[in-house]
Amino acid sequence: MKIFKYRLFEKWATKQDISDDDLKKAVSEIENGLVDANLGGNVYKKRIRRLGQGKSSGYRTIFLMKQEDKVIFAHGFAKGEKDNITKTELEGFKIMAEAFLNLPQAQLNTLIDNKNLIEISND
Repeated sequence: MKIFKYRLFEKWATKQDISDDDLKKAVSEIENGLVDANLGGNVYKKRIRRLGQGKSSGYRTIFLMKQEDKVIFAHGFAKGEKDNITKTELEGFKIMAEAFLNLPQAQLNTLIDNKNLIEISND
């Protein structure tokens, strides 16, 4: 499965000290069925631990996923920052999922070249 970060997520994750290894671990858990919430329309929520703390006091990530194809981390927030995303945000993520998850490889490559999506090495 290919793993990507949306550019705004990348900026947020860097500020929160969330590493690519943390995201790869989250994807491994996702592949094993450990998803915190299926929000519909290929949009999911997954908790990621905060450095030095557990998942319950950590971060919430919103990711877009096409089964056995790709995961795109799109949004993140700290538990204390807000309880959840709004209905309007969810609708936006569903539109984003429909657009990004069905792109032909050439268009996906353009997003990567323009640094709108950052691919995480999955080795």
